Amino acid sequence: MAYDPKIAHLALAHGCRPGHMDTMVKQLDYHTIHAIFERFHAAEPEPKGELEHVNAYTLLVAVALSAQATDVGVNKATRALFKLADTPQKMLCLGLEGLTEHIRTIGLYRQKAKNVIKMSQILVDDYDGQVPCSRAALQSLPGVGRKTANVVLNMWWQQPAQAVDTHIFRVCNRIGIAPGKTVDAVERAIEDHVPAVFQHHAHHWLILHGRYTCVARKPKCGACLIADLCQFEDKTP
Repeated sequence: MAYDPKIAHLALAHGCRPGHMDTMVKQLDYHTIHAIFERFHAAEPEPKGELEHVNAYTLLVAVALSAQATDVGVNKATRALFKLADTPQKMLCLGLEGLTEHIRTIGLYRQKAKNVIKMSQILVDDYDGQVPCSRAALQSLPGVGRKTANVVLNMWWQQPAQAVDTHIFRVCNRIGIAPGKTVDAVERAIEDHVPAVFQHHAHHWLILHGRYTCVARKPKCGACLIADLCQFEDKTP
């Protein structure tokens, strides 16, 4: 396959060596994937997302704010914010200037603040102040993409939606759980290959594994509970 700079950039952005996106690891078989998720389940039967929220609306706002930001940073900004504005109407009453002051420590805060205010107005006008529970309706809101919609569907409505972020993309390609050259391809591969009994929590198991064990620069293979099932060639001690 010819060199594609877009693919090379994607590989580097997700902690993969250049060229690895052209020579992806082999897709793991059903039994190996089942064994991996059995271990994830045994270690953490009920994994939880790390974004703090009190209802569907605050979850939606928190996930939208987390784009190109850390969950820790978002939580620091939203703790005080959600005490004042935990519904779309309260957010509108707070206003753009008030919201901006609360989230100014988050990357791209000005545009995110504008999106949250626009989103809140639409929720009040078109959805009676409630957060819709379909992917299409969620993605129609300002600042809400497929990944954000999937997180909300998974965490609030318990749908087995797979939100592929940097960590999940890296883990699935390194290990062979769901190889793919794009986040959409990885999302489809997770849905196709992860056994149904593990689909609901797959997103959280994978993101937590990527965040704390299978990190980008130097994965902690020596402490990995699935190291013997992983296809990653450059394992660390």
